[in-house]
Amino acid sequence: MHDMPALYDSAAAREIDRLATAALGGDGYALMQRAGRAAWRVLLQRWPQAQRITVACGSGNNGGDGYVLARLALQSGRRVRVVHPPGGGPRAALAQRACTDYVAAGGRVDLFPTSLDDADMLVDALFGIGLHEAPRADAAALIEALDAAPAPVFALDVPSGVDADRGSAPGRAVHARCTLQFIVAHAGLQTGTALDHAGELLLDTLEIDAAAYANVAAPCARQLHGATLRRWLRPRHRDTHKGESGRVLCVGGDHGGGGAIMLCAEAALRAGAGLVRVATREVHVAALLARRPEAMVRGVEGTGEFAAMLETAAVIACGPGLGQGEWGRALFARVLASAAPQVLDADALNLLAATPRALDDAILTPHPGEAARLLGTDVATVQRDRLAAARALVERYRCTVVLKGAGTIVAAPAQLPCVLAAGNPGMATGGMGDLLTGTIAALRAQGLAAFDAARAGALLHALAGDAAAADGGQRGMLPSDLLPWLRRHANPEDTDVDPAR
Repeated sequence: MHDMPALYDSAAAREIDRLATAALGGDGYALMQRAGRAAWRVLLQRWPQAQRITVACGSGNNGGDGYVLARLALQSGRRVRVVHPPGGGPRAALAQRACTDYVAAGGRVDLFPTSLDDADMLVDALFGIGLHEAPRADAAALIEALDAAPAPVFALDVPSGVDADRGSAPGRAVHARCTLQFIVAHAGLQTGTALDHAGELLLDTLEIDAAAYANVAAPCARQLHGATLRRWLRPRHRDTHKGESGRVLCVGGDHGGGGAIMLCAEAALRAGAGLVRVATREVHVAALLARRPEAMVRGVEGTGEFAAMLETAAVIACGPGLGQGEWGRALFARVLASAAPQVLDADALNLLAATPRALDDAILTPHPGEAARLLGTDVATVQRDRLAAARALVERYRCTVVLKGAGTIVAAPAQLPCVLAAGNPGMATGGMGDLLTGTIAALRAQGLAAFDAARAGALLHALAGDAAAADGGQRGMLPSDLLPWLRRHANPEDTDVDPAR
């Protein structure tokens, strides 16, 4: 699965480190030196002009990596100093050895507080993967100083203060320009708050093949990026007809919500559905047909006429603009009773949260607020550990879940979760989720299983968002700006479309 890189939690990362050290004859210092050399290479590549380098080193092995980098920088002729918090000198044996070698080479070590403003490069080697609580006051003060200094920060393995498993920052945390992960990619750094702290994420395996230890240290998730889309979106056969591309029924658009269901239907069409029907309020029919005549729109004011539409649907996309009034509740109840696979969003999720039930073949697409309601908790709890929240949603509702947000997570029963390496802040605007609902429903109607449709749809949607942002900028981007790009990225076989864009 080289097109879906593995992501690991800290327990697996530690075990791989231990086994790799044993394979090197028990010489952990050899691995530490590899890490330091790898970090020095990145620093030279990214900041070749840096001459005054300050390295903030903690007491553990992450600090040891920093001491190795500091020694190499010193030996290259740079002006280097190491800074550590009061009482935060090297305690781990390997870190002590690395510190000794650095000092023996003529290295300087300062206690914080001291000014960091004289450096033109800062290296964060305070904490590694083991931090799961807020840093103590002395370390927090040094982290704050690193952030306040004018020079860019380069973090080793994990930005200090970030929980590498959960992707959150329980206290003060470094905002790095770049983070170099060692041996394995950390799941928590790919989603949530961590993305604001990690900057550009790089990985150096230090010549260790983590897959060789999969039987005892398996990944906890996988990453989705542009090239993965080809896995699911194959060229169509020459004799394909519209029936093979699936019939999607979009349900929603109560009074005041017609735009939401319109966006959902347009996305389903642009993502390749063969037929798209829309069940909405009668008042929205004319506008929807004027904007998108390819959609087959019907005004539904009662559940009688709705029954026939349900019978012919291959997949139902329900929720955009649905509302939680009597009309929306009645349609939602009929959707849940249908045998067709469902993609549920927006008010469909809010109605589901009021009466939770297992849904089997459905796909839920909550943002953090909707996820909190579905789990009976609050947004802060969801965002504190997004991977855990996605797993909890799967366990409660027994179906596929797309937890939207920075580093969108797709999870399903008996499947390894996937985290998207695509999408941008410009997509944080009303209506983007309506596009996602229609996109996933279209791919589900085209024959993809629920988990595959959710992964492919979320990735397609994110790539379209990135292309639209590259075309005109993130701020002010509208959901409808994605529609042309949805079509282009839904055809990755076209030679003029770069699926990784």
